[in-house]
Amino acid sequence: MPQETSVSSLITVTDDTFAELVLASDRPVVVDFWAEWCPPCKMIEKSLVELAQEFGDRMVIAKLNSDDNPQATRRYRVMSLPTLLVFRGGEVVGSVVGSRPKLHLRQSLTMHAGL
Repeated sequence: MPQETSVSSLITVTDDTFAELVLASDRPVVVDFWAEWCPPCKMIEKSLVELAQEFGDRMVIAKLNSDDNPQATRRYRVMSLPTLLVFRGGEVVGSVVGSRPKLHLRQSLTMHAGL
């Protein structure tokens, strides 16, 4: 069962749950690689929550704390935070690096997720 974050529309993934919640998902999954010390990460969180509500069941938006989960961060060569990776069928199909306005995030995620 996905672990809910304090923000109810985003799920939390970890190194241990990544394969189950992201790679095996039958829906597109956006993973937000973030860290507590990252101000731009905090800036996009509200937009991601709103987008998760907009997309509803068509897409999953998940958060992964890069400091606490170094395996996934290294595996996908995440070098800057925030980084959003879009997965479909267990494969990375797109990315957004850095803080972006909600409109840009919506357009990018919709395009990469094939919605």
